[in-house]
Amino acid sequence: MEAIEKALSFIIEIEKLKDVQRKTKPVGLNRFENSAEHSWHVCLCALILKDYSNDPIDINRVLKMLLIHDLGEIDTGDTIIYSGETNETKTKEKKGLERLLSLLPGSMNIELMKLWEEFESGETADARFAKAIDRIPPLLHNIYGEGHSWKQYGITKDQIFSLNARIGKGSEKLWSEISSMLEGAIKDGILK
Repeated sequence: MEAIEKALSFIIEIEKLKDVQRKTKPVGLNRFENSAEHSWHVCLCALILKDYSNDPIDINRVLKMLLIHDLGEIDTGDTIIYSGETNETKTKEKKGLERLLSLLPGSMNIELMKLWEEFESGETADARFAKAIDRIPPLLHNIYGEGHSWKQYGITKDQIFSLNARIGKGSEKLWSEISSMLEGAIKDGILK
């Protein structure tokens, strides 16, 4: 019973991800998304868009990466990606994830930590695609939400194109489509 009790403790603890507020509002809603919603959304996006990966991928591994990639935010909170991808932030997220994974029974924590590290390094086809998909919803939230977080945080088109070009590493077709949408946002005055 100890193993199942540990697993249930982990499941209870990760409920806290539902209380981590992100910096974008879901399309059509006037509230901010939480990180658990983001994790669900990117997983569904990965399933729907998997055929657009540049390389063959193992969708089950991609989904696992996307389900755990933000768990460390339970301890650190969410930071806007345009200012939050620092070594300090990533170290804090990793420590938070290690704390959470230590609640799991057996060696499950090792497998999940390796997947998180693979996602963070972005070197495998699975990780490149997962990282590409992770960028899609926040861009859509802003494109279809009058650029609300871009405006609030003073994010420029150069920052957006520079950081999000990583989408092309996972899917050139998706980056082409998203780039066109971003160009449309510039033309419509949403993005400057």
